[in-house]
Amino acid sequence: MFASSSSRKKSLPVVLVSKKTKSRIMQVVRRMVVVLAVVVGIAAMSFVSIGLLLSLPASKPQKADVIVVLGGDKGLRVQKGAELYNDGFSKKVLLTGIDRRYYRPSRPNWRERRIRDLGVKKSAIVVDTKSQTSWEEAMNTAATMERRKWESAIVVSDPPHMLRLWLTWHHAFAGTSKRFTLVATKPDWWHPIFWWKHKTNYKFVVSELKKNIAYVVFHYIKWSDDPNQDVLTER
Repeated sequence: MFASSSSRKKSLPVVLVSKKTKSRIMQVVRRMVVVLAVVVGIAAMSFVSIGLLLSLPASKPQKADVIVVLGGDKGLRVQKGAELYNDGFSKKVLLTGIDRRYYRPSRPNWRERRIRDLGVKKSAIVVDTKSQTSWEEAMNTAATMERRKWESAIVVSDPPHMLRLWLTWHHAFAGTSKRFTLVATKPDWWHPIFWWKHKTNYKFVVSELKKNIAYVVFHYIKWSDDPNQDVLTER
């Protein structure tokens, strides 16, 4: 008359998996774990190697017609430029990135005073008072080298700056016989592997990543034929 409680319960289907199927499932799982580990490893290596990538184009100095000391530093680039000059790598030094609004030949910029204190002759110094960006520094220097019949340059800047400089100066010298060598300073804060551990390191690397992307969009993809004439003062 009354159905038992056990009869009212719906029986659950039983899925039987063969040993062969189980083996295949385990193989797929293991492969997925390996792939995931590889992806994580590549991501970690890519993150760590960002500093190496940015600083990789730097090389040893070679004798050149001019040493170009880029602006935007607090003295290390000036110091390196003076060191290269005193070691006989060039007889001319070009200081770029000096604000023309405040520059007077009779009142030298602090970078010019500093490099003279480090042994560079007054007559060896050329000052660029127009360039405000790395792009302008490269373009204006290329135009200056053309006028002065200079064929080679040593470009001095900080390690994380090297990749963007390498790409930019290749654009500036495209179609000419001119050549350049990138020489990096040696800041105490720089480490190409553990770059994220130091605040200055981290900020510089992140800034360079953003600027490299911006340069690709605004400069490297669309080449501008509008040459910038530089304003140089020889001392």
